Amino acid sequence: MSFANPKETWDARYRNADGYLFGSAPNAWLVESAGYLPAGSKVFCVADGEGRNSTYLAGLGHDVHAADISPVAIDKLVGLAAERGVRVQARVATIEEWDWPDASLDAVVAIFIQFAAPAARERLFTDIARSLRPGGTLIIEGYGIRQLRYKTGGPGKAENLYDQALLATSFEGWDVLAARDVDTDVSEGAGHHGRSHLVSAVLRKPA
Repeated sequence: MSFANPKETWDARYRNADGYLFGSAPNAWLVESAGYLPAGSKVFCVADGEGRNSTYLAGLGHDVHAADISPVAIDKLVGLAAERGVRVQARVATIEEWDWPDASLDAVVAIFIQFAAPAARERLFTDIARSLRPGGTLIIEGYGIRQLRYKTGGPGKAENLYDQALLATSFEGWDVLAARDVDTDVSEGAGHHGRSHLVSAVLRKPA
């Protein structure tokens, strides 16, 4: 799946959603993995949409930054943060426009960011690696190849999907703190609902 105008497409999806497109609860892998983050971590949530993950992390006391291509999503993120009484530094930006810092983030959260085609994904993964401090943590989850059969979310393109070998190659030499490759039922709003093939990892950059 590709969009002629990604911003307009995502704006429409978030605007027309009944409530939150991917729900307001945080992603289950993020909840399971949050204990790997030191207290008060500086975290960047990539393409965080309506803020379900960034506001969760802010509620745990982290210094959270988030970006998304959709102004509609960021408006909803700001509203969700206010509702939960937390602060997220959020801005409208594509992954190419984000001002990636050098070796200063404690963690990056990349949950279902697979509308990035392989070339863009390679640049994105390079930016993630560069932005993390030595010993920093990447929490990542995406769809695997069997998602093409389930069709319950995701880009619908094999080349955009993950496996553990791709993650190992992209982040060569990083410590694998946790990983899974699983078929499971997902319930994250209307956007992610039903049987899904998930590929997930928690990776630590070499110190």
